[in-house]
Amino acid sequence: MTLAQWTEVDDYFNGLLVGPDEALDAAVEASDKAGLPAIQVAANQGKLLHLLARLQGARTVLEIGTLGGYSTIWLARALPEGGRLVTLESDPECAEVARGNIAHAGLAEVVEIRVGRALDTLPELAAEGYGPFDVVFIDADKPSNPDYLAWSLKLTRPGSLIIADNVVRDGEVVDGASDDPKVQGVRRFTELVAAEPTLTATALQTVGSKGHDGLMMALVTDGR
Repeated sequence: MTLAQWTEVDDYFNGLLVGPDEALDAAVEASDKAGLPAIQVAANQGKLLHLLARLQGARTVLEIGTLGGYSTIWLARALPEGGRLVTLESDPECAEVARGNIAHAGLAEVVEIRVGRALDTLPELAAEGYGPFDVVFIDADKPSNPDYLAWSLKLTRPGSLIIADNVVRDGEVVDGASDDPKVQGVRRFTELVAAEPTLTATALQTVGSKGHDGLMMALVTDGR
């Protein structure tokens, strides 16, 4: 199997099950034009996030890592009337691109973008009384994933769903001797999830147009 074949399979399913979408296509185009890295989730992964949020019956979503707002749009569209999504982005240029993309998708009144290091803005959210969030999507700098998990636990409740992207890292996650801080961040994050009595979790490898990676999903429980 090759990346080309994985991409062809993605294109097949996306063509039938996801389809074209003007606002999402425009978000990718605007992000590319602005020079943002093309590391947003794939279309089928975006729809998976959307379906998970709908299955969860989510009214509130916290996203850590906005980039150009592509996954933000998928998640925000899953919310019912009156729902709210807060997304955190450290790079002001990315946040500005995302703001335009989100507005173009008609979601400016649903989405709040907080600009600044997430490890600074997360305490602010807690202090302002935000939460508990029904869904948390973690897709930012991987070395900080352990800290993002700690804040996610503070800002959720039993029944909330925590999703983390890019946990496989081309299979390098199994290399405990890796000197890559991203790999070590994901490994520590996974160890903390496994040791946390209020979480029950699994991880799935994915292959496709974004290569070999995967998602972790953790349900917050009451510890029983």
